[in-house]
Amino acid sequence: MVDTMALLSALLRTARMTRRASLPDAPPPADDEAVLDAPDDRLAPALVAAARGEYTAARDLLDATRAAAEWEDRDRYVTGLAAFARSRPGWLDAWRAAAPEDQGALLVAAQLAVDRAWPSPARSELLREVSPLITAAARADDRDPVPWRIALDHARGSSAGHRYFEELWEAAVRRAPHHHGCHVAALRYLATFWHGSHHECFDFAELAAQDAAPESLVQGLPVRAAFGYLADVCGPDVPRERLDAAADRAVALSGRLPAADPRAAEFRNQLLYVLLRLERWEDARAQLPLIGPYATSSPWSRMSEDALGLFLGLRESLRGQAPKAAVARLLPAPPRPGGDLRGRGTAPDH
Repeated sequence: MVDTMALLSALLRTARMTRRASLPDAPPPADDEAVLDAPDDRLAPALVAAARGEYTAARDLLDATRAAAEWEDRDRYVTGLAAFARSRPGWLDAWRAAAPEDQGALLVAAQLAVDRAWPSPARSELLREVSPLITAAARADDRDPVPWRIALDHARGSSAGHRYFEELWEAAVRRAPHHHGCHVAALRYLATFWHGSHHECFDFAELAAQDAAPESLVQGLPVRAAFGYLADVCGPDVPRERLDAAADRAVALSGRLPAADPRAAEFRNQLLYVLLRLERWEDARAQLPLIGPYATSSPWSRMSEDALGLFLGLRESLRGQAPKAAVARLLPAPPRPGGDLRGRGTAPDH
């Protein structure tokens, strides 16, 4: 626990600067037909071009985000392009062959290499081979926090010690003090390195949220900590009041962000999970039009191989008059020793 608190103090100490974050207006809400992990209207054309084997649209998109310092969008686009390249690696190979020093191509390649290594039993060994790619991407633009977010994930996957992780974290927040992806990477490291350390995760998430701008997704970090706790079967109980406070903060943030915005989709899907587990039915129903058609793999793929089907089933149950039994059937709570949330301030069924 001493090591845990030392890391927690280090993470918080280097992230106390403030910066206002802004999100551009979202496209108008789409129809009711949900899709899984849908790209936004900037990434979609790049993926369509990539499907034709063309990389210039992806290159131009990442160049534009770098020029405008749109680090949150840049991070999501790198992740989306790497997911595409996982099934169509020849597209990325052609890009890198044509422009071996292109930072966008280096970033996508580094993300792809981490993604490929992650499910392997030899993950640590495979990730060691990725380090030069991440280093090259980081050197291409000293302002960019995205290579450092990839480095933080890389450190977690390779079970790096907390002193090394602190150094990476310090470098990341020096570039972007409230970069959402880097904060998520730090929270995941805390949760992974000390399995069951939910109170420490909440401490980090709550203090980070306090320093974040009102519309920053970092405001939603406590609800991600709540999701980690509710989906886990390990560690001490977290008081219901702390879970509700995380949900309340996230509900307020969701209300400030544009409706049916793919940029907030994963945050809202995780919030929906937390609200369902807390049996806050009216708050959960209110998230449905804000989510719109944008279902995301996280958190639903953790509970089902058919993430979209689970989301649709839960959505339909919420639209009914008595969701409690249906939600319990679709989303059974993992067993926690003594960890029964019911009867501790939950909202009544409607």
